[in-house]
Amino acid sequence: MTRAIKVRHVLATLVTTVMLTPPTAIADAESAPVDGTATAQTWTGTWESAASGTTPALPGASIRNVVHTSVGGRAARVRISNRLGTKPLQLGAVTLALQRRGAPTSPRAAAGSMRTVTFAGARAVTIPAGRDLVSDPVAVAVPADSNLLISLHTPADSGPATYHRSALQANFLARKGNRTAQESGTAYTATLGNWYYVTGVDVLGSPAVGSVVALGDSLTDGTGSTFSANHRWPDRLADRLRGLPPYRRLGVLNAGIAGNRVLREGRGPSALSRLDADVLSRTGVRAVIVMEGINDIKGTPEQTDPGTLEDAYRGIVRHAHARGIRVIGATITPYGGHQAYTRAREAVRQAVNAVIRTRGLFDEVADFDATVRDPSHPNRILPAYDPGDHLHFNDAGMKALADTIDLRTLAPEETR
Repeated sequence: MTRAIKVRHVLATLVTTVMLTPPTAIADAESAPVDGTATAQTWTGTWESAASGTTPALPGASIRNVVHTSVGGRAARVRISNRLGTKPLQLGAVTLALQRRGAPTSPRAAAGSMRTVTFAGARAVTIPAGRDLVSDPVAVAVPADSNLLISLHTPADSGPATYHRSALQANFLARKGNRTAQESGTAYTATLGNWYYVTGVDVLGSPAVGSVVALGDSLTDGTGSTFSANHRWPDRLADRLRGLPPYRRLGVLNAGIAGNRVLREGRGPSALSRLDADVLSRTGVRAVIVMEGINDIKGTPEQTDPGTLEDAYRGIVRHAHARGIRVIGATITPYGGHQAYTRAREAVRQAVNAVIRTRGLFDEVADFDATVRDPSHPNRILPAYDPGDHLHFNDAGMKALADTIDLRTLAPEETR
């Protein structure tokens, strides 16, 4: 199969993916205004989790997901996904609350913050297989840089559960009964390392002009960073953006999936096939940062032709530009010393990085490789950033990646 045919095939898959989530299911009529101003009626994406696969359902249980906001607002709405499911998803109840401050590994809600989440006015809802659904607005003040508790009761076995495998966050399980409204959280006696069903949160009236999506693999998903600490590089980017004036501030949405590839299915749908669901259809997106390709290079089968990745990146940029979204390309970081490293694969990585830097594919380039490589051994990560596997990043490395991004490329001054 030629390179052009391969890329046409994955882009055709992208079009099919768009059909899975019709506009009527994603109630996004109040997106960010085109003049770059925010209003009290503007919805902004504050948190995202990309659906990475399925896992057995937990019939009769209540699941309490802990998610971290990037920007705040005066109300919220929640996106629930049955995108990868094969049967209708039955939810008996859904609630939203603030997590008790200072207790990131506790299922306890902040006093008085528990709210019922409804869908077209109903507390119970059934979501067809292959679909996402966005809730009604929930009247609760949502602070920036805070944890929310989104609890769901699954009364029956609805088949494989759409989930995000690597949350790097303590989530909670009450094995029996509808415990969604329990403020104390005492029924949540088991912990989970995954996010079940919940794939997004938007806030209303945020002091921001939109959001930026980080599209990537485990390096974006946060592997190597501290558990339950929100030290992934998109989290650290959100910290920086909160220091900007409102007319340049953005929410940050993390669409990283550990093990993800640009071209092939594997750990989650490929970056191309999930582009609409995880990037283009999200609320108020102004920019996307693409940091993906290492798993194509070192995976099985491995990608040996840099031109195939170049064509795929061009496809991502073309589709994003059609929606008025800027695209920042991040260079692929070193992995010398990792068990999958070979000289041949390193040559491909270097060639792909040359494409990213010099071909003008992207609106801007974030040179992550230059930031984190060891000058004495350019095929390796600096030891200060290496958690020990020579591929991922510790907290210091995650901060270095976030600090590499020129904030002016995400929210230019002219949007004022």
